[in-house]
Amino acid sequence: MKSNYLFYLSLSLVTACSFSKDMYYMQESYDTAAYESPEMEESVDGEDRPEINPWVSTEENNTSTFSADVDSGSYSLARRALNEGRLPDASSVRPEEFVNYFHYDDVGEDSSLPFSVDLESAPSAFGDAEDIHLLRIGIQADEIPEAQRDPVNLVFLLDVSGSMQSPDKLGLVKFSMKQLVDKLSPQDTLSIVAYAGAEGIILEPTAVEDKSIILDALDNLRAGGSTNGEAGIRTAYNMAESAFREDGVNRVVLCSDGDMNVGLTGNALIELIEEYRDRDIFLTTLGFGSGNYQDELMEQLADHGNGNYAYIDTQNEALRVLGDNLVSTLQVVAKDLKIQVDFDTKSVERWRLIGYENRVLNNEDFANDAVDAGDVGAGHSVTALYEIDLTDEPAGGNLAQVRMRYKEPTSDESTEHEWILAAEDRVESFESASDSLRFAASVIEFAEILRNSPHSEGERFLDVISIASEASGETERSPIEEEFLTLVEIAGTLSE
Repeated sequence: MKSNYLFYLSLSLVTACSFSKDMYYMQESYDTAAYESPEMEESVDGEDRPEINPWVSTEENNTSTFSADVDSGSYSLARRALNEGRLPDASSVRPEEFVNYFHYDDVGEDSSLPFSVDLESAPSAFGDAEDIHLLRIGIQADEIPEAQRDPVNLVFLLDVSGSMQSPDKLGLVKFSMKQLVDKLSPQDTLSIVAYAGAEGIILEPTAVEDKSIILDALDNLRAGGSTNGEAGIRTAYNMAESAFREDGVNRVVLCSDGDMNVGLTGNALIELIEEYRDRDIFLTTLGFGSGNYQDELMEQLADHGNGNYAYIDTQNEALRVLGDNLVSTLQVVAKDLKIQVDFDTKSVERWRLIGYENRVLNNEDFANDAVDAGDVGAGHSVTALYEIDLTDEPAGGNLAQVRMRYKEPTSDESTEHEWILAAEDRVESFESASDSLRFAASVIEFAEILRNSPHSEGERFLDVISIASEASGETERSPIEEEFLTLVEIAGTLSE
């Protein structure tokens, strides 16, 4: 994303920062030919990784289809790197996981669905021409009160191999699980399987009302040995199946640094996870530690297991993910949520989906219920941003038609729902757009800078801070929004 102007504000937060003129700038090299899924490049583990989404001409293809994603691991992994005084690995930066780390409050109401949807378009603060706009799709899933949620059958699969032998790994795993135990209900059950060379059952399915038994099992965990991920996963799934709750949530939660160097790997491991996913036993992955951390593997396992991926770098993040969020979001409200956008060729000349590269679907897969997509849990927010290049005469008609398909948690058939964004409803200026659009735009641009996107014109950290500061407000700013501003400041300093 590029810009024709800067926002100048007197911010004490950034007065100490100066920014390098050595930009990560790359001339836009993609053509606008039709495409349905991004080109792939080889990743470090030999698997294919999608390239950054290009601009697409609506004359060639005016339809975009992708799966919902509520993961957040990429953001907290980048936070750890920045707090340790280094820029994150560009290949680990996924903009959708940055923007979905934050909660947005202004989505519309729709009582007939388990989620509400808000559509908004405004001129872009980072566009390379006057007609570049942002289109924001905001989805907010309904909350489910604790008393109304389904009972939970959780199996924690804990990596206790030698690579986990540090306070920020196994020590943080223990702390994280203790936060979760305090949030579970007495009727829930929890099991623990540990793996290191050979899998071991640490705790058979135990009612959470027996809290002391669970806490003693956690306190006795020790690290050591190699990592046989396959054996541990098989044992954990078998444990989940033995305690299966027909009326509840059945999930394996993998806690690891991702360094699974013994046993089943690659596609064979994915197939095992998908086999149990089809039996309604899902997989959530929680990442810990640094060094040889396997971010891409942890994210991929959760995607194929109909689960979520988070990276836990601090005790505060453990409290957020396991203490505040996990129990409520274990309750899926919309299964296999797919999003499809048809751009009006009279109003939109070209479009680009920002992020979601590994969630892009073929257009024909939108109505194919056999094609898996992301699940959305109670209280989850999903935000997606498009850049759209308007035609000379966008007035009248529509900008886009947005369709979503999802399955009820116990159904195998999806239903389709539709929303329209009229061209006349677009906001006239970026400054008059909602706080949600402006803050999301700043977060997305930060991710684009960090991943060296060809669509980001250099290290525009001051712009990011200015926009995020204005959108979040000084008096109502949340701690994680304040932290975001600090991280952008650190990135600017490191890039000098």
